[in-house]
Amino acid sequence: MKSNITEIAFQIILNAGNGKSNAMEAIQAAKSGDFQTADQHIQEANEDLRKAHLFQTKLLQDEANGLDKEISIILIHAQDHLMTAITVRDLAIEMIELYRRL
Repeated sequence: MKSNITEIAFQIILNAGNGKSNAMEAIQAAKSGDFQTADQHIQEANEDLRKAHLFQTKLLQDEANGLDKEISIILIHAQDHLMTAITVRDLAIEMIELYRRL
């Protein structure tokens, strides 16, 4: 079971990291005035974060169904990555809107 948790944690880290990177790329594109590219990066960030969230949801569903999961530092790290990536994406959306108004 532990290797399964580790694999899921790394999938969350991978997808959340990709989402955060896409959000940062979106900010840079908007900063340059390329809003079409910025919007595309936000769409990619949304898809990356959706994938990460699906892995997280699987863990939550398993626990709700009585399948105990071992909590590990890697899983905690993965959750931290996901929460941070979501925050960066949300702030990127706000920053892009501000750049559009300039």
